[in-house]
Order: sequence, then C-alpha cells, then structure tokens
Amino acid sequence: MTDPTPTTGLQLTSLITAEAQLEVTLVDKPIPEPRPDQVVVKVLATPINPSDLGLLFGAADMTGAQVSTRHGQPLVTAPVTAPGMRAMAGRIGEAMPVGNEGSGVVVKAGASPEAQALLGKTVAMLGGAMYAQYRCLKVADCLVLPDGTKPADGASCFVNPLTSLAMTEVMRREGHTALVHTAAASNLGQMLVKICLKDGIQLVNVVRSPAQAALLHGIGAVHVADSSQPDFIETLIAMIVETGATIAFDAIGGGKLAGQLLTCMEAAAVKRMTTYSRYGSDSFKQVYIYGGLDVTPTTLNRNFGFSWALGGFLLTPFLVKIGPDAVQALKDRVVAELTTTFASHYTHEISLVEALQPKVFADYNRRATGEKFLICPHKDVASA
Repeated sequence: MTDPTPTTGLQLTSLITAEAQLEVTLVDKPIPEPRPDQVVVKVLATPINPSDLGLLFGAADMTGAQVSTRHGQPLVTAPVTAPGMRAMAGRIGEAMPVGNEGSGVVVKAGASPEAQALLGKTVAMLGGAMYAQYRCLKVADCLVLPDGTKPADGASCFVNPLTSLAMTEVMRREGHTALVHTAAASNLGQMLVKICLKDGIQLVNVVRSPAQAALLHGIGAVHVADSSQPDFIETLIAMIVETGATIAFDAIGGGKLAGQLLTCMEAAAVKRMTTYSRYGSDSFKQVYIYGGLDVTPTTLNRNFGFSWALGGFLLTPFLVKIGPDAVQALKDRVVAELTTTFASHYTHEISLVEALQPKVFADYNRRATGEKFLICPHKDVASA
C-alpha cells in the first residue's frame, strides 16, 4: 500500500504558563514512524467530552479569553487564578495534547502482522492526543470497526459507552439491583437508559427540566425525576421505593445533589423497616461521583444513617481492575450495538481551527445538555 501520510500534521495543545496564562493553539508536529506494534491513523472524527474540557481549558477563566495568532495558527489565551495555578501545578510549562478518543483510517502500519492487518481499516481509538490530524498509537489501543462504519459513528466508542456499561457492571459486582443516574439526559445518560431497558435493570433518571424528562420518556425511560419541580424529593423517594435502587452515579459532583441521593435512598429503606433504629437503616447506600458539572463543594446533610459511602469513580482504573477479558467483552458489545444502544448524536461538526474560535469554544464549554460537538480534523483542509 502506498504511504499517503505526510511528514507533519496539526495538533491541538494546551499549556499553562508560569505567568498564570492558558495558551491553547495548533502546532505542526512531526508524525512518528510507527514501531512494529504501532499504526498511524488519519483522524477523521473526535468528540468533545466533558472530560476533555478539563485538560483543554484547565482552571482558566474563559470569560477573559482572547484570540490572536501564532505562527499562522489561532492562539487562545486566558488568565488563570491563584487557586487555579495551585490546582494546575503539575502541568505548568508543559504543552499537553488534548482529546481522549476518536476514529479514523489506518494509513501506515508497523512491521508486525497485527499492525499490518489494520492497514486501510476504520478504527476507533483511545489514548489521548486525538485533537490532531494524525495519531500514532499501539495496535492494542485500536478497535476495528465494521466495514462501512462512518467516522462519526465510531468517534465515541470508548468514553461514554464503556462508562455507561461500567455503571451496570459496578452495580452487579457490588451486589445492587437497581441504580440512580444524574444529568441523565446527556449522551451517556441516554445510552444508560437503553442498556438498562435491554438488560432489564431498573433505572431512576434525574434531570433538571421538563424538556429533558420528555426526551428520556421518548426513548423509553420509565422513572424520571425532574429536580426543577417542587415535588422532586418526594418523587425521587417514590421511584427509589419502587425500584429498590441503592447505588447512584452522579455527574454533577458539587452542591447538594449527592447528599439528596443518599437521603432519598435512606428514606426509601426506612419505609421497608419493621422496627425503629436510631442509627437508621442497615441498607447500604453508595453514591459515586464521576463528573464535575458543578465545581462548588459537595455538601452533605447527614440524615441518611450510618450505612453509606460516597466515593469517586473513574473508568480507566475500573477497566484495569476487571481485567482484559471482561474489558474485551464490553468492547465487543459496543461494536455490536454501535448504531443502536451506543449511537452518539452530534449537533455541531467543527474543524480544529473552528474549535479555537471564540463563539464556538464558548458554546461547547457551556456543556449544555443536548449539544455535542465533533471535531473533524481534516475539515476544510484542501490536502485532506
């Protein structure tokens, strides 16, 4: 196969300087020669997930962002506060590539049979640095997609699908039978609704508007509690009583919602008690925080007994914990249900240059439910 790969390609990087400035720009990077167990992928689609924004903009105050140019490419700068600099101490002075996942076509391969077998294949990728025109990575970090798969359909194969599947895996492995999920109208939340319907799992969905509730009901969700309604707590308790949910995954993080979840699960457990205990129920209640849509402190009003836990959840450590065979089973399911259960819908397709335009980054940094941005690194590039 003729090598169509140029020697360099654009890559988006994020830098925090010692002078308390964020710098986000595009740089022309050499494309590495693949080692025997590596391939070079022409990146055709890569999503902007909430987990990407933390690296992209760090702790910068984006309301003060300015756009100029450097070496002919856009340069976004923004101030970083003193507390933000303390939080970013580990990355000061390092230009970090951004983008957790993506999809594209393998255009160059290392010498191993496994690498050579991927030439010309459309693959999904996980491994960072995806906001780039080309990505060199190990064969093991690629997932071969069925022939004819569109890049947009394969771009979000990992983060949201595997996270939603991991939630049900954690539920089973820790002995729970039903779960609660917040920010449930998100792309990930809609996947979780479909998984639970398909697998017969009781799911309570927490949303924040009637429109989001209608969206989830429209795809088959049974239990949807709207936090904007005055009877939210009573509704949530009733749904937890009905489902028996004792584990929750919270994408909000800050504020009082995590505590409210524990309170409602305890209230539901108390309704099942036949005798009073001043220590509360002996029903164990678990809330995992896996997102930070609210960056304020997490506040708990401890009225949920003593049998509870609040912790953090990250996908990658969980995948390491369950081992390669279990991970492969999850990946196989994602591929099998790529255009159904795990379909992602994008409202905007943008180029790398457009990703650094003020109105565009202001829009995707809002993290609005129902809006999902897809970067197409070769969009508007004549040589692509």
